[in-house]
Amino acid sequence: MALNALDGLDIDLLLAFEALLDEPNVTRAARRLAIRQPALSARLTRLRVLFDDRLFIPAPSGRGMIATPRALDLQPRLAAVLANLDAMMASTGAFEPATSTRVFTVALHENPAVMLVPDLVPRIRAAAPGVRLILTLPDKVHMPELMESGAVDLWIGVGSNAHDAWFSRKLFEDHFVTAQRKLHPRGRGELDRDTFCRLDHLLVSSEGNPFNGVIDDALLGLQRRRHVALSVQSYALAPMILATTDLLCTLPRRFLERYSETLDLFTPPLELQPAAVVALWHPRHQGDAGHGWLRAQLFEAAAATRRD
Repeated sequence: MALNALDGLDIDLLLAFEALLDEPNVTRAARRLAIRQPALSARLTRLRVLFDDRLFIPAPSGRGMIATPRALDLQPRLAAVLANLDAMMASTGAFEPATSTRVFTVALHENPAVMLVPDLVPRIRAAAPGVRLILTLPDKVHMPELMESGAVDLWIGVGSNAHDAWFSRKLFEDHFVTAQRKLHPRGRGELDRDTFCRLDHLLVSSEGNPFNGVIDDALLGLQRRRHVALSVQSYALAPMILATTDLLCTLPRRFLERYSETLDLFTPPLELQPAAVVALWHPRHQGDAGHGWLRAQLFEAAAATRRD
């Protein structure tokens, strides 16, 4: 992009680029931005001119679009730019990370924690050694009250958990994979649906029916069932149990990849929608400079996760 091309770049274009990367479908991305589809198409045309690249091409399936290599290369840098803009616009009062002794509370489950915390905590420690961080498990029943009172600063959840009045931002999407222990008696061949349904499974379930999850709902739509032999509430237990049993377990890829020394990973034999990890915060924090800084650190950590 030429230097004088910055004259044609505005925040609306950057937000349109982000929305299309997160939702590679003009209709859904336009809905997210609360604009009409022709308006988003016009912004995409301007982006293509500015970056001298198509950025998005029609998907072979005819449903939605696929980001070009150039667009994917720009994604982490775009996330960092928007994070810095977010922090800058939130700065209505002074916040000095180097000298602050503020305490922030972030509610999140183990799955997003494993993916985000290894980058987030060192980032915060390096820039703000006096800032203290509390990581706690979400209490969904009382989360509206906790967010309203300020007891929880950020909630990192999976899927669409946002209250209508809350601010939210998608951090990344993660696809599901199925794991089994190394030297599993099944072997390492492709996992077909019959085998998948015949073998015993481990399910991580923190709420609702402990023996039914998104995998079981997807199988039900195919008029198939699997046998969940063990249900646990902790993601941290799953890799240890899998390594010492013949159970299968289907979880987000980024989580299970961290245990690839003891586990083999396979594509599940059924179509599953990717899990979207979303950051949520109460409007009371939107104009807070310190909270804006915290969000910027989180968004940059998420961008680093997407690059992995």
